[in-house]
Amino acid sequence: MTGGRRERADAARNRRAILCATEELLDRYRPEQISMEQVAAAAGVGKGTVFHRFGNRMGLMRALMEERALTLGESVATGPPPLGPGAPPRERLLAFLDAMVDVVTRNKGLIAALDHAMTTAPKPAEDSPADQDAHPVYTAWHRHISTLIAEERADLDAELLAHILLSALHSDPILALLRRGEGHRLTASLHTLASAALDAALPEPPG
Repeated sequence: MTGGRRERADAARNRRAILCATEELLDRYRPEQISMEQVAAAAGVGKGTVFHRFGNRMGLMRALMEERALTLGESVATGPPPLGPGAPPRERLLAFLDAMVDVVTRNKGLIAALDHAMTTAPKPAEDSPADQDAHPVYTAWHRHISTLIAEERADLDAELLAHILLSALHSDPILALLRRGEGHRLTASLHTLASAALDAALPEPPG
């Protein structure tokens, strides 16, 4: 094995160890109780390795969430319907909401950690653009939901409706509900909201 290949293998192994250590810590501690130093010690790597690879706490949590959401993304892109291509937009939307709740239910600690990392990160200067990639999983999920809504009902505000549907994932009462194992309630309610939006008649313009 050449030196370059060995370095790439070492980097991949370190990345895997860091992400696994982070996941294990999230099972035992609240997000705000976990430091980059703890992650490094649990992963058996130097603190500098964690910072070099992920930048900061938000970068670390984002990378872990991206990995957890990867399987869902693959199913959406190439999997069988109704989650994958081939089904009507409404069926795909409802199937995606089901799958999304499943991902969040299995990663409650990670969602809370990512939210904590985002809310405690330094705010950008007022004259600088917001970081559109701060939450790439949210961005991808929002794009997919809004696309499906627009395909079903081009007359609706698909972008805003997608934000409304996703806002439930960043609610403390909802996370508490998921911790109690009541994800089916969230799924049913998201179905109700999505179906009502798709079936709603637009209000008449003021005369």
